Amino acid sequence: MSKTYYSKSHEYVTVDGNIGLIGISDYAQKALGNVVYVDMPETGDDVTAGEEFGAVESVKAASDLFSPVSGAVVEINEHLIDNPRLINEDAMKNWIIKVELTNPEELEDLMDEEAYNAFCEQEQAH
Repeated sequence: MSKTYYSKSHEYVTVDGNIGLIGISDYAQKALGNVVYVDMPETGDDVTAGEEFGAVESVKAASDLFSPVSGAVVEINEHLIDNPRLINEDAMKNWIIKVELTNPEELEDLMDEEAYNAFCEQEQAH
């Protein structure tokens, strides 16, 4: 059974076993606007929780991507290379990288959907 967790920098990780799909939240894609480019690491690269692993560029701005978990990149979403706008169509379905988690305890530092929605509401209020 997969479960989705969110970071304060608006990335999500959907975990099934020790594999996590990482992308940007729907809230983040709406804030960015039309995505025109996604910078991704290579398969085999390591990502570290809280550290940059790529960037998303939109017509409005570029935004760094921060990994919510640590692990090894086992796959990148090749579809985003030719069609980065898939993120705008469905950010939760169109993940950016797939990682094998090296430290599942890091998930405890992330928010569930309910906490994340409350966080976004609070952020919009400021």
